[in-house]
Amino acid sequence: MSGNTQKLKNYLKRYWTLYLLLVVPIVYFLVFRYVPMTYIQIAFKKYSIVQSPWEMPWAGNHGFEYFIKAFANRDFIFALRNTILLNLLDLVIGFPAPIILALLLNELTFAKFKRVTQTVAYMPHFLSWIIISGMALQLFAPSTGLLNIMLNHLGVESIPFLNDPKYWVATYILLGVWQSVGWNSIIYLAALTGINPELYEAASIDGAGRFKKMWYVTLPGLRPTIIVLLIMNLGRILGSEFDRPYALRNALVDNVSNVISTFVYTNGIRGLQFSLTTAVGLFQSVVCVIFLIGANSLAKKFGERGIW
Repeated sequence: MSGNTQKLKNYLKRYWTLYLLLVVPIVYFLVFRYVPMTYIQIAFKKYSIVQSPWEMPWAGNHGFEYFIKAFANRDFIFALRNTILLNLLDLVIGFPAPIILALLLNELTFAKFKRVTQTVAYMPHFLSWIIISGMALQLFAPSTGLLNIMLNHLGVESIPFLNDPKYWVATYILLGVWQSVGWNSIIYLAALTGINPELYEAASIDGAGRFKKMWYVTLPGLRPTIIVLLIMNLGRILGSEFDRPYALRNALVDNVSNVISTFVYTNGIRGLQFSLTTAVGLFQSVVCVIFLIGANSLAKKFGERGIW
């Protein structure tokens, strides 16, 4: 026992500075992440602005009153449906896009053109969704949008990109891909640098062309990164950003643009139904964790490393 104690003392004496550096992030997580979790109980209690969460009375139905109300709320059911639909489309269309872009950039032989292309692809990431929504309005508005004006001059009827639900969904997804594809490709480009160049040389000796090298060398080298990011994206399948749907929505497409985040804003912040929207947020978080654990377990079952 004394030997182990001495080893511990020597270890701490050698690495105490590293543990000292950990103090700041630990305090941050305790103060701003874990202490606020005490307010989760608002989902099970009748909210009162003058009482602490510990003093608030329990809601009816053994504390599940607001969960029952949420699932009896027609607007929440639509918001849940829209969140799943838009996130699935983002996953199916948006997830492969940065992989394809990274593969294409990796194949470019002109370094200067490659750098310019990367810079142009990264730039939309730094635009807020308010700016992007203004640009979308100037481009896609039914009568004054640049694209529809050009179509009218060609004898084609205006396309209601922002006013018809099915066109709005397509516009929403494609704008999301355009905004994020360049930035998300950085991770894959970084992973490409870790692939052993000798594998490409061996493939060339075997007579493999550029496409076969990409298929049999590059993609297998990217597979661990793709799996990790796919698991993380599946963990956000019920999550939803607020600024993107809120900036692009309008009354004509409310049946497809209202997602959980906008429902929480409308009913919680503006409607002052804090217990109801806390219950919705808690449900959302629990489902996301379940998807994350399930996706990670499935990845491990098929021989991948997963994220833990």
